[in-house]
Amino acid sequence: MSTGIKNGKHRAFNISKVILFFLFIAIPIISSSASGIKNEKNRVIVIDAGHGGKDPGALGSISREKDINLAIALKTGKYIQQNIKNVTVIYTRKDDSTVELRDRPKIANKANADLFISIHTNSTNSKKVMGAETWIMGIAKDQANLEVAMNENAVMLREDDYSTKYEGFDPKSSESYIMFSLTQKVFQEQSTDLASKIQTQFSKRVNRNDRDVKQAGFWVLYNTKMPSVLVETGFITNPSEEKYLNSKEGQDYLASSISLACKEYLNEIDSKSGISLINDQDHDQNQKSDTISKLNPDAGEIFFMVQISSSISKIEIKSGNFKGLKDVTEINMKNSFKYAAGNFKDFSAAVNYRKKIEAFYPDAFVIAVKDNKILPLQQALEQKKKTQKD
Repeated sequence: MSTGIKNGKHRAFNISKVILFFLFIAIPIISSSASGIKNEKNRVIVIDAGHGGKDPGALGSISREKDINLAIALKTGKYIQQNIKNVTVIYTRKDDSTVELRDRPKIANKANADLFISIHTNSTNSKKVMGAETWIMGIAKDQANLEVAMNENAVMLREDDYSTKYEGFDPKSSESYIMFSLTQKVFQEQSTDLASKIQTQFSKRVNRNDRDVKQAGFWVLYNTKMPSVLVETGFITNPSEEKYLNSKEGQDYLASSISLACKEYLNEIDSKSGISLINDQDHDQNQKSDTISKLNPDAGEIFFMVQISSSISKIEIKSGNFKGLKDVTEINMKNSFKYAAGNFKDFSAAVNYRKKIEAFYPDAFVIAVKDNKILPLQQALEQKKKTQKD
């Protein structure tokens, strides 16, 4: 992938049509992902080897990006299956085949995947630049980030009738990227968490130059309905790094690092960490006592809340600190504080509440709580479903 963008006349496209398209796919993002809830012991991870077939991706002096991506993707899936219990790995491609950009997220959505990981190899005009970086879906904060997304999205230009397929989106026009400012960032926090774990593995375990977690408008991440990341494993344009990316050792280390990050992420999700909850009504009382009052509805009952923010430092619970919300609860974790709003017995009610406050908290997402412990959402829904049947 090249970060150099050629100047040219931007293609005009219908903004309103793109916005309508966004509304069509974005509104059902929560209900769709919740409709086919899997047992927590049957995780699905989709591994996407970028480019392939007629699209070689970035070119190095001795190799092509598509081949490196595929090798690392296959090894990543292998390590995941070896090291994570009860997981199904699905590949968007397992050979040198052409897979259209729009079909890659569709594969993950159809499988109701828990994670989507798109693997790529970076490039630039300089032979000195090297290192790994992991991307999440978001608004590009600077021109360099935008250019990275533009080049990755430019893959669609190789497809027949791409303008129709992608609703008039032009990957080379900065105006097109206005649509990404409208996206529901339901999984941004989770995606950032996974991306951070991948970068930590790369830098500490494999000693790769850490180019950090970044965000930009990638089409392949835009349409996914689960936590999703795009990994740039290194620069094919750097001679030493290209050699490393093509070596068995390098591919093994990178793949195992991604798999370990996935394992750490899923273990963290599944852990039933004890929490203490403080809500607005008993905040003053708790300030006078060394004990922390716990939000404790009927014992053994599952209820749902909407997490709106998190912080490493404590935030005083009052509506003025939470954009006017009066039903905020503090979740006191081991090394951080999380803040959630609402208290619902029904998952659908929590989803509807999230939609009401998304203008103020676009990153908000639903969590499940039982006996003052956070449960994995999928497990909670399964338990609710079983209780209703009984």
